[in-house]
Amino acid sequence: MAVNFKLGMNAKLYIADAVFTANDAAAVEAATLAEVDNVTNVTVNLETGSADITTRGNTGWRATAATLKDGSIEFEMVWKPSDANFSDIKDAWLNSTEIGVVALTGAIASANNEGPAGNFVVTNFSRDESLEEAIKANVTLKPASYMQWYDTGDSA
Repeated sequence: MAVNFKLGMNAKLYIADAVFTANDAAAVEAATLAEVDNVTNVTVNLETGSADITTRGNTGWRATAATLKDGSIEFEMVWKPSDANFSDIKDAWLNSTEIGVVALTGAIASANNEGPAGNFVVTNFSRDESLEEAIKANVTLKPASYMQWYDTGDSA
């Protein structure tokens, strides 16, 4: 029986060993990707800007056209300086540099998973020191360059 849903716990976040230099599937497939398994509660925010194109001929209805896409990837990760992915994200924030990221609905090596891929900048790297929790970094990534929608296809 086919499953008609995906569970968040099976989604995957990856960091590339270098920034992407093209926005096509081949760039993602050629990259060496490390799974970021030190994350919780990942949110992929996707939206599109809009332009008002209303005219008098719209019979009293406002008309809108989609413009630029935007988004962010927000997540928490345990504050773990010995974790290479944590260090990569922290360094990208400290140095204001781009980092290659792929956020998929499942493993990149499995079929039928998809999500944003490209170079991101770290715009938030705050620390949560809740009394009864591990210290966590709250991270926000925003698109910077070579953005694409990556799909692992039917036979990854």
